[in-house]
Amino acid sequence: MPQHPQDNLNTMLVVVTALPSLEAAKDLAGALVEVRLAACVQIQEGIRSIYRWKGKVCDEQEVLLSAKTDASKWQEILSFIKDKHPYELPEILAFSPEQFDQHYGQWVRSEVNS
Repeated sequence: MPQHPQDNLNTMLVVVTALPSLEAAKDLAGALVEVRLAACVQIQEGIRSIYRWKGKVCDEQEVLLSAKTDASKWQEILSFIKDKHPYELPEILAFSPEQFDQHYGQWVRSEVNS
């Protein structure tokens, strides 16, 4: 059963970006929680990315960061990540889960809106 999908201001977002190192991911995760743009950030090591950049095929180890926030914070979190990210053109994606535990969603909203 969907929780709050009709009201975009009350929709949870999962914001995902990849970083070059665990240290960079921890720094960004801590900053996002500290400034209340994310209630929780998970870090997953061991991601391998293969992509073309400036005409060259790259094969890199990266660290994936997933931040839980409220949809009302999208522009703020997007700007913050762009400003703090070490990449020239970072991948920044946001997904709205169709279903989530109502209490968890309330906690996320309260954390980022305090």
